[in-house]
Amino acid sequence: MNGRFALGAALALAGCAAPHARRLQNLEATLSAQDSATAALAQWCARQHIAEPAAIVAEALPGTLAPSPETRRLLAVGPDEPVAYRHVALACGRAVLSVAHNWYVPGRLTPAMNRTLETTRTPFGKAAADTRFIRERLAAIEGRGEGCPAGTVLTHRALLHRAGDGAPISLVVECYTRAILR
Repeated sequence: MNGRFALGAALALAGCAAPHARRLQNLEATLSAQDSATAALAQWCARQHIAEPAAIVAEALPGTLAPSPETRRLLAVGPDEPVAYRHVALACGRAVLSVAHNWYVPGRLTPAMNRTLETTRTPFGKAAADTRFIRERLAAIEGRGEGCPAGTVLTHRALLHRAGDGAPISLVVECYTRAILR
């Protein structure tokens, strides 16, 4: 009887996990099809009928993280070149879909882009869209990666390069929350 119960419980859990696994696969496909996570989240929101695509906002979160030597190497900047940090929650309507750590090189963006990033709730992908950046995925982890909060179901680490000259403009760690699976 215990063996049957265990098998039944395992099958029930597998049945519950299947929709989440499909949603996670669909999310990965949406993210892989875009260079901008902001654009991908806007598409995701529209498909999930959460809010209009333009509703993705970046809510500032407390804290700062200095760029590590590896971050500076990936961004191809010297020890004295300024690197800015932005820690935000990307929300669609009331749902926080991801928490992002973003180290970026202000000197490789326009003054207007930097002003937007410093003074508004505009996501980085939208603020820097005119660079026509290309996303280089460095890592994708199912679950919580380093620096991500509890409840993270998917973690991406990516480097964004300007399309014109290939210069790296941003290193991002994106922590996708459980809300994205609902």
